[in-house]
Amino acid sequence: MESTPLTLQLGVKTDPIEYRYSYEWLFRLMAEEGVHHVQLGTFFEMYLLPDSYFVDLRRLADSFGLAISSVFSAHRELGGVMRGDHPAWGEVARRAYRRMIEVGALLGAESVGASMGGVMRDRPQDKTAGIARYIEFLKETMHYACEQGVAYLTVEPMSALAEPPTLPSEMQAMGEELFAYHRQHPGQTAGFGYCTDVAHGYADRDGKVVWDNMQLFEASLPHLHHIHLKNTDSLFNSTFGFMQAERERGIVDVPAVRDLLLARASVIPLRRIVGYLEIGGPKTGRDYSDWQLEVMLRESLRYLQDVFPTDAVEAPEP
Repeated sequence: MESTPLTLQLGVKTDPIEYRYSYEWLFRLMAEEGVHHVQLGTFFEMYLLPDSYFVDLRRLADSFGLAISSVFSAHRELGGVMRGDHPAWGEVARRAYRRMIEVGALLGAESVGASMGGVMRDRPQDKTAGIARYIEFLKETMHYACEQGVAYLTVEPMSALAEPPTLPSEMQAMGEELFAYHRQHPGQTAGFGYCTDVAHGYADRDGKVVWDNMQLFEASLPHLHHIHLKNTDSLFNSTFGFMQAERERGIVDVPAVRDLLLARASVIPLRRIVGYLEIGGPKTGRDYSDWQLEVMLRESLRYLQDVFPTDAVEAPEP
């Protein structure tokens, strides 16, 4: 039987507008560019604002024909479960993560996620226990997400051994365990998947590239849920967008990313993958730089529209 084709769609993570442009400004820009998926990046106040704020934000997105499809951390602020120096770190992260799930449910998001956090560089011996603790935390949280009506929890593979999962073996082990747990508890747990950044690779302490960004991206495909689209340099250090000058100095080949997804579609668990443009934008809080964000977003989105989506996408159903 012929498999269902893989559909690739485009979205924007909201990080670069934080504290300088309104969501209405961003949503209008996205609608004008024909990009309909929003990934809400976290911010401090998100964990404290009342439900009514997010109900209104969802209505605002709906009015522009957009769906807030995902909520994802922006500042590594939910990494307390990985830390082993004091249990209060994990308790705070658990409460904040649950609130993020509640926010995702209010927004109608399909997925909610975060990077795992990391072990302290001076305490590498804590890594194995930290990973085990986080996996158990996610299993518990998958139940809560299901109760709230959020379909998936996601984790972002990172670029350093202190911030797992990074290596293909780490991605495989974690993905297989959490996929198996979801299969054991159908109807009681949210699913799991990776939010994979196409600009993440692994270079060791001497600056030697051990796994490049495309190798790590391919390793995540059997457990992929969605993508962060951004550009980077040869050591995965600085990150930026896809304006003409940025494409000339960056290493991320978006057509190659698209081709790999389509070629390996049979191993990807979903039939629709959204790639969210994730850039920080220009220096925040300067009159000479803040205005440049619109130019950066529009030029990057127009390039991505030409090379990433597999079809012309109508506004998603709310």
